[in-house]
Amino acid sequence: MRERLRDVLARRDELESLLAESEVQADQVRYVRLAREHAAGEELAGAARELLGVEGDLEAARELQGSDPDAGVAEIGELEQRRVELAARVRLLLVPRDPDDDRDVILEVRPAAGGDEAALFAGELLDMYLAFAARCGWSVRELSRSTGTVGGIKEAIVEVSGAGAFATLKHESGVHRVQRVPATESQGRIHTSTASVAVLPVAEEVDVAIDTSDLRIDVFRSSGPGGQSVNTTDSAVRITHLPSGVVVSCQDEKSQHQNRDKALRILRARLLQAARAEAADARADARRVQVGTGDRSEKIRTYNIPQSRVTDHRIGLSLHDPARLLAGDLGPVVAALRDAELEARLALAGTDPSTVA
Repeated sequence: MRERLRDVLARRDELESLLAESEVQADQVRYVRLAREHAAGEELAGAARELLGVEGDLEAARELQGSDPDAGVAEIGELEQRRVELAARVRLLLVPRDPDDDRDVILEVRPAAGGDEAALFAGELLDMYLAFAARCGWSVRELSRSTGTVGGIKEAIVEVSGAGAFATLKHESGVHRVQRVPATESQGRIHTSTASVAVLPVAEEVDVAIDTSDLRIDVFRSSGPGGQSVNTTDSAVRITHLPSGVVVSCQDEKSQHQNRDKALRILRARLLQAARAEAADARADARRVQVGTGDRSEKIRTYNIPQSRVTDHRIGLSLHDPARLLAGDLGPVVAALRDAELEARLALAGTDPSTVA
């Protein structure tokens, strides 16, 4: 491990030198990439330096003890304990992590099977994530929303910004299923409805290069509720990315320019996600560290209201009190899913999580 840690520190020094070069600073794409690598390795570099320092002190103390067996016994014991603790921490930090974990999130929620009841459920899921974001101290910016005929939503897209947003929310992608008696059900029958959730890492311009010649941009008059001028001018924007066929529409803002910026932000996130998925398909190991595939067509969780139970099908987790979960108390589910991901990454790296310390 010592040689690997020296390589880590050497790369750290190299990154700091590169970031100080004017040529690198002039190349925005390269500078951002290197800055992200530097920031992502900060904790590991600090732990590596501390571990190598403790090992050096331990060697010096043992050499001193060689000439005097009674010298430094307590100090050696403390250093050895610290070395074990640091080694365990470093092993965890050496496990490859998701490069998108530090990004903000584009969160998309849509009803699937179940008609009006599915739209109501999708609205409840959106409210759950908004409440959870508030608990985490994150900021939320609504990018697009259309309401259902009896309430709920037909579609909602929001941007969630804050520390660890993608790392925390990424396992929410997939199909969520609710089993309950709808308010409109006169005979008390239990219905099953579903909604799909997509959690995408926010992509900046340096992440996804979009050639304007690859875009078809259509403007049209907004529909639905809106303030003055929203429904009377061609402010709505539809952008089609011709090479991929991805289409994004935004109409919530009064300004065509604002709607265009929002649509481009969503488009970049979807294109980045598509590129990540393609790369993961090319590397079989990448799929093994995921808790599920993250595909919005995969059923990941069932909210059984009559039985007061929530089941996450990927890790076999069952919790009671779905109302509490839907009110935004996602902490226990998020923690269990992140632990499962860590165990998968440790296993992939050849480290047994039960013996890592």
